[in-house]
Amino acid sequence: MNLHIVALFKFQENYLMEAVELFQNLVKETRKEEGCLQYDLIEDNENKGTFFLVELWETREHHNRHNGQDHLLNFRRDASKILSETAQVYKGFKIY
Repeated sequence: MNLHIVALFKFQENYLMEAVELFQNLVKETRKEEGCLQYDLIEDNENKGTFFLVELWETREHHNRHNGQDHLLNFRRDASKILSETAQVYKGFKIY
């Protein structure tokens, strides 16, 4: 069963270019992973510094493997320094 994820990030406004650079590497590397069906970065056009990652994984196990990848661990480490608040992550399975 496919796993759907939406992750919400809010960055400090003076670090938006750095945030985009961190996301670019994360998205590029994640899309290469086995089981990654979708991994898109969306910028909120009404709230500056707010980004969404929209993810679709073949299985929960594929996503679990993703959680241990160096590119994700590096992103989390570097992004934590410039986030304005803790990221929110929503996970679920399609019901309709």
